[in-house]
Amino acid sequence: MDSQAIHNLIQSGMPDAKITVHGADGVHFEALVVSAAFAGKMPLARHRMVYATLGEHMGNAIHALALRTLTPEEADRQ
Repeated sequence: MDSQAIHNLIQSGMPDAKITVHGADGVHFEALVVSAAFAGKMPLARHRMVYATLGEHMGNAIHALALRTLTPEEADRQ
């Protein structure tokens, strides 16, 4: 598994999202996912939305994924 594959999986499940994924060792990754679909949702619900796009890869090919999930408005403020 590599950063581009994770990006593609998330993008396929959340086509409106802007996604950045980093991870050099092939098992530990960091992702920033910006999506309007996160509006009104708590962080745990946002993370579950992203994990759903990754399916069985979480805990297998992807050992660890640090997530930042923001709405476009939140991203603009940062």
